[in-house]
Amino acid sequence: MEFEDIERILELVRQHDLMEFELERDGLKLRVRKAGPGLPPVVAQAPAPVLASPSAPPEPPPLTPMPPASAESAEPDDAPLELAVVKSPIVGTFYRAAEPGAASFVEIGQQVKKDQVLCIIEAMKLMNEITSEYDGEIVSIYVENGKPVQYGERLFAIKTE
Repeated sequence: MEFEDIERILELVRQHDLMEFELERDGLKLRVRKAGPGLPPVVAQAPAPVLASPSAPPEPPPLTPMPPASAESAEPDDAPLELAVVKSPIVGTFYRAAEPGAASFVEIGQQVKKDQVLCIIEAMKLMNEITSEYDGEIVSIYVENGKPVQYGERLFAIKTE
C-alpha cells in the first residue's frame, strides 16, 4: 500500500464522516479512527498474519486411531483399535432415518459395507445421503437425530475390518 492510497482512505473517511475504518490487505492492516471525546486519532499500520488460501479446506485423514470408549470394549490382544471417523461433508441437519418414524439407517453394533447409507444430511431443502467409505462395525454415533451439523463434524466411528 502506497502513501497516496492511505491519503485517499483518509479523505474518504472525512467525506463520509466515518468514525472508524479498518482495512486488511496483502499482509498489511490499516486502522483509522476519528478523534472524538476521549478518543485520540489513530492511524496504525502493522503486519497482519499471512493466512493460507481459503479456497478449499484441507481434507481430513480418513482413518483416525481412537482409544476404546471403555475398558469393556477393549480388545484382549492389546492391539490398537483402528476406527474410521465419518465426518460431515456439508453443513445441514442430521437425520438417522429416511423419514420420521422409519427405522434408522444404522445402529451401534451393526455391520456396514462400503457405500452403505449411514444417514441423511439436509442442506438447503436437499437430502444428501452420507455413505460409508469402509466395511466395518458402527461403534459410535456422535450426533442426535434432527440436530444441526457443521462441516467436518464427527458423525460416526466405524471399527474397520
